[in-house]
Amino acid sequence: MKAFLDTNLIVYANDARLPEKQARAIEVVTRLMRDGTGVISTQVMQEYAVVAGSKLHQAPDAILRQLLLLESLEVVEITPALIRRGLELQFRYQIDYWDASILAAAEHARCDVLWTEDLNPGQLYAAIRTVNPFSG
Repeated sequence: MKAFLDTNLIVYANDARLPEKQARAIEVVTRLMRDGTGVISTQVMQEYAVVAGSKLHQAPDAILRQLLLLESLEVVEITPALIRRGLELQFRYQIDYWDASILAAAEHARCDVLWTEDLNPGQLYAAIRTVNPFSG
């Protein structure tokens, strides 16, 4: 079973200000890396890089090392077709475009699960079940 990681998990795994969320995010990300079942997209990498610099105040070399580590996951490149699919999902589910773009990438990679705190936990979006790793 393949699982897609939303940007928020990557950010929390690198955010020592929230130790409980950090520990849980590290647990999920590490397990998916070890199992070879984790998937991200170029969008996730870009969003992480922006947040890591602007909000987490990580040094550029730390951000680059983390991006190299993330490349050990399956990485979906965002294409024009995925942009269109993201728009379709946005309109269908009435969600934010960026969340819909994540779903489009997860669907493209044939993921079963999307780990995120941004969408309704347990809901199916285009046959992808969302799981909030931080909910009870």
